[in-house]
Amino acid sequence: MKKLVAIDLDGTLLSSNLDISKRNITAIQKAQQQGHIIMICSGRAPEDIKEVLKDTPIECPIAGSNGTIIEANGSRLLEVSIDNQSVKNVAAILNENHFPFKVYTNKGIFVEANFTERMKVLLDENEDIRKHFSARQIKLMTEQPKETEMLKFFESIDHILQLENISVQKFFIATFVGKEALISLLKEKVENIVITTSGPYNIEIMDTNGNKGNALKLMAEHYNVPIENTIAIGDNFNDLPMLEQSGFSIAMENGDPTIKERASAVTTANDEDGVATAIEKYVFD
Repeated sequence: MKKLVAIDLDGTLLSSNLDISKRNITAIQKAQQQGHIIMICSGRAPEDIKEVLKDTPIECPIAGSNGTIIEANGSRLLEVSIDNQSVKNVAAILNENHFPFKVYTNKGIFVEANFTERMKVLLDENEDIRKHFSARQIKLMTEQPKETEMLKFFESIDHILQLENISVQKFFIATFVGKEALISLLKEKVENIVITTSGPYNIEIMDTNGNKGNALKLMAEHYNVPIENTIAIGDNFNDLPMLEQSGFSIAMENGDPTIKERASAVTTANDEDGVATAIEKYVFD
């Protein structure tokens, strides 16, 4: 019986060192050899997912930016985008409140010009937050990103929206403080969006139809896999739609307690090859 297995990256397939273990790779390859479909379903942009996978032998369909861009066999199956007015409204609120944010589009990631400075200010004004991060993490968060073909800086949201054939799939916002107040404000002021989180210090915004659950459903239809034969593996709230949509849901031991409570089963932690453990137990023929 062919199964479709949707796997999150950060906190799930990736270890704390942001690599994929040999055991996880072996389990994924064996599942594929048995005829099962493996897909990566991540909050990361598609280009970032491909960068993570390029040094591994894993080849599979992907759903990036929380399931808003879906690709299989080299073809883009779907883009779910936030309407331009909502994009402007979200950006205005974030700028008024000085939140650091990134904009995920079909043409790469755009980083707000003052992102690094805003991150430093937030950390300096909230010293107690620093204890939740390692020195390496602090360094990564406050370093100026390097501009590349797929990562660019922007001064005004209008500069992005004026680009030819551009569409916005996701906002990523760092929220060391004021997270709940920001969510309430966005819900009050902006229509046609959904708000989720992939960690305690961020929120992510997509169109109301943009989520990992819809991505899993579309991929199941694409490969003719009944939804009851689908499995989702994840650790955080942005994974919840695919965990709820799937026929069988598996949370990581390191996952949020709420996610673990709502899953069909809990596997070992991401640093203990939890994905491989789950595949070996629930996927292999």
